Amino acid sequence: MGAKILLVKLSSLGDVVHTLPVVQDILAARPGAQIDWVVEQAFAPLLSPLLASGHVQHVITCALRRWRKAPLAAATRAEWCAFKKQLQAVPYDAVIDLQGLTKSAVVARLARLAPGGKRYALANQTEGSAYEAPTRWVADVAITMEPHIHAMQRGRELCARALGYTLPSVPDFGLKVPPALMERAQNAPEIIAFVHGTSRADKQWPMENWITLGRQFMAQGYRIALPHGSADELATSQAIAAGLNAGSAEDQAIVWPRLQLDALTQHLAQCAGVIGVDSGLSHIAVALDLPHVQIYNFDTAWRTGPLSGSADSAGPGLQRQLSVFAQPTPSVQAVWDAWLSCQPLPTQVSEWAPLP
Repeated sequence: MGAKILLVKLSSLGDVVHTLPVVQDILAARPGAQIDWVVEQAFAPLLSPLLASGHVQHVITCALRRWRKAPLAAATRAEWCAFKKQLQAVPYDAVIDLQGLTKSAVVARLARLAPGGKRYALANQTEGSAYEAPTRWVADVAITMEPHIHAMQRGRELCARALGYTLPSVPDFGLKVPPALMERAQNAPEIIAFVHGTSRADKQWPMENWITLGRQFMAQGYRIALPHGSADELATSQAIAAGLNAGSAEDQAIVWPRLQLDALTQHLAQCAGVIGVDSGLSHIAVALDLPHVQIYNFDTAWRTGPLSGSADSAGPGLQRQLSVFAQPTPSVQAVWDAWLSCQPLPTQVSEWAPLP
C-alpha cells in the first residue's frame, strides 16, 4: 500500500486551483499514494473531478470562515467535532501545509501521523503571499522557498521537496473534460465567457470596456456568457448583457444561472475561450487549458497569472493564454490583440474587423 498523504489547502478559490497540479505531480512520482485534501466547504466542489477519478481519496471539508463568526454556538461545536473526527480517522505518512497560515497550521497539527510520519510546511514568506509564523512552528520539516516564485510553482516545489521527487516540467491540473461535454461544445455555437467578478473592486475592468469588447466578439459570430457568484456580480452581468443585447433581434449575451463550482467548471469547459480579470474563475480557465486573456490592473501576473506569458512579452509565436497589464487598466484594444494572439489559426487575424 502506498503512502498516505494529507494536503492542507483551505482557500481561496484561486489558491485551490493553483494547488491542483500537486495531486498529479505526487501520483506521477508515487503511483500508489493515497491523497486526502482538507478544504473549505465552498471550494470542495472544485475537487469533485479528482474524487471521481480516484486521484484524491477523501475531501475533508471545514467551514472555518463561518465557524469563527459564532465559535461558541452549539452548531459550530458539533460541526467542529465532526470535522476533527474525520481529520483524525486516518494516520498520515505526510501532512503538507500548503497554505502557510495559522488556520492551516492548526489543521495540520490536529491531523494524525502514522509512525515515522512528518508534517511539512513553508519556512518563509514568498513575495505577495500571506504567511504566518505558526505554520513553521508546527511543522517537523519547514522548507525554505525562493521568495520570487509563482503561486502554483511554490506549492509544487514544496511537495516535491517534502516527498523527494523531481517535478514534471508541465503542470497537469487534472480537470479532464468528459467526452460528452466535448462533443456538445463542438456542436454548439461558439461562446466566450466574460469573467468580470473578483473579490476586490480595484481588480475590476470598467463595464463599458466589457460591452465594447463583447460587441467585437459578437461581430465575429460569438455569443457572450456571463457567470456570477453574488448579487452584485449578477447585477453587473445583467447590465453587460443589456448593453450587448440592446437593439438586437436575438439575445447574443446570456447570463448564466448561479452554479456550483463543479457545474460552473463544466460550463466553462464548453466555451471557446474566456476573458477575465484576476479571479478564481479565470484561474479555472487556465486549468482547463482554454484560450484565455487575464486582465491585470496591477503588475502581479508573474505571481498568479498564466505561466505562458504576458501580452507585453509575447514573441512572434502564438500562446494559448496571456495576461495583459496596464494602469489604471488595460485598454479594450490591448485585450483584443492579446485574444488574437491566443488563437490557433493566425491566418484568421487579418480577416477580423479592427475595433473602432
